[in-house]
Parts: sequence; structure tokens; C-alpha cells
Amino acid sequence: MSPLNNPGHGPVVYDAHTLPADDNVNPYAFCVDLDGQWFLQKGKMIAYYGQIAFHGIGHGPLDRLIAASFHSPLHASDWVVAEGRGRMLLADRAFDVNSYDLEDGNLTVRSGNLLAFQPTLALKQSIVPGFLTLIGTGRFVAASNGPVVFAEPPIRVDPQALVGWADCPSPCHHYDHHYLRGVMGGVRRLTGLGGTSGEEHQFEFTGAGTVLLQSTEQLMEERAVGEEAPEQEGVPHAHPGGHGSPGTHGNQPMTPRLPGQLGDLQRRFGL
Repeated sequence: MSPLNNPGHGPVVYDAHTLPADDNVNPYAFCVDLDGQWFLQKGKMIAYYGQIAFHGIGHGPLDRLIAASFHSPLHASDWVVAEGRGRMLLADRAFDVNSYDLEDGNLTVRSGNLLAFQPTLALKQSIVPGFLTLIGTGRFVAASNGPVVFAEPPIRVDPQALVGWADCPSPCHHYDHHYLRGVMGGVRRLTGLGGTSGEEHQFEFTGAGTVLLQSTEQLMEERAVGEEAPEQEGVPHAHPGGHGSPGTHGNQPMTPRLPGQLGDLQRRFGL
């Protein structure tokens, strides 16, 4: 018998009234109870109930809101503003999804990790390529691919394991001595090219704050900034550009996007 025809063992079927408000539907989907505006990364909304419109950054009537809360021109074509009233389901290729509260905080994360955030937070473009910074007080939604380890500086981190950092200075590069020795060391000195591992090259953090590390050194391919996102009704397309190769999630193929996943943060993240 099909689970849909077996009330005792069938799936939970939701409607606009029974969906959880501002909470997880399951580990892989989050429901935003929208009454106003949220910033949303393209391709992360999978369904919604209610009256919701999606405005492209720089293409809609919300210039005052965008001027106050969105300060990353390189990522503008990857984001929209969801406006209206209803319940909006967010997901990202069956990765874990959760929401977190930032309280008068300053959190820098990889750009592909961030799915959505409230306009009470200001998004800024980090000086470190591939990262975005959220400043202020409000809620954001992020995807994860495993738990995150929280560590205090001073610490040196494998670049591929770095998820982000909170309330501490941006990292600097640290190269071990043998990285510059031998034939390959000569090539690196002259050209800046040559492979390395986290055992030879690290990001070094100093000062007070918190460093977020993912539990794997493998980064998934990230779509270049401004590359066209999957089509979504009512959401303007980004302009094509850049490239990426598919990665995997378990044994399942996936399209490129999340480089290092923002994982098992505490549900109420007060920094």
C-alpha cells in the first residue's frame, strides 16, 4: 500500500495554517512566516503560501530598504527581496537548514552558506573574497553540511575547513617554512602557483572572537558571483558568468554552490 493511502504510516501533509512559523519543517526545509520583507538568495525558495512578491536587487521599488541593509554589489544579482504576507519554504539541495539569531553581532560567513536574512541585519561585502558579513540584530537562515566547531583565537585554520568568524579581525595567511623550499618552493616564490595543503598553508586568527570550522576539509564548488541561478517564477534572473563543476552530497550529485557549510550553530546565536 502506498504511504499516501495509509493514514497510520503516511507522510505529514501541511497547509498554510499547519506549517510551522519561523521554524524547521524537517531538517532540510525551513518555513519563514513572512509579514514584510526578507532578503533571499535566488534558488532557495521551493514553495510559498500567501501573497508574496520577489524584487531583484536594484530592479524594484525597495531602494530605501536596499540602501539600508544590502551593501554587496558583487552579490546583488544573486539576491532578491521577498515582500508580502505568507509562509515561505526555504531549502538547498537536501542540506541541513536552520535559522539563527544574531544579537548586536558581527558575523562573517562564506557567501554560499547564507540563504536568507531579515532586513534588520545589514549585509556587507567582506574584504576576504567569497565571504559576506552580517552586522546588527536579527535572524538569518543558513545551510549546513555537517556540524561546525567553535574555536577561540589564536588559532591557525586549514582554509578549506574555514566557515567563518565572529567578532574578531579577518585572518592573515601563514605559510610553513618547507612550503618555500625545494623545486616547488622556487616555483611558488616566482609564480605564486603550486598546490598546497592545510598542513603547509593556513589562515591565522588572532585577537578575541570566535572562529567557525566545518568538520571536513573538502569544499564544494561555488558558483562564480553573478552566475545565473536556477529559474524561479517571479524572480529575475542573474546575468550569466563564471563557472563551477558539480560536487556531491553523499552519493547524490549536486549543482555547485556551497563551498564550506555553515553547520550546527546553536539555534539562538547571540554574539
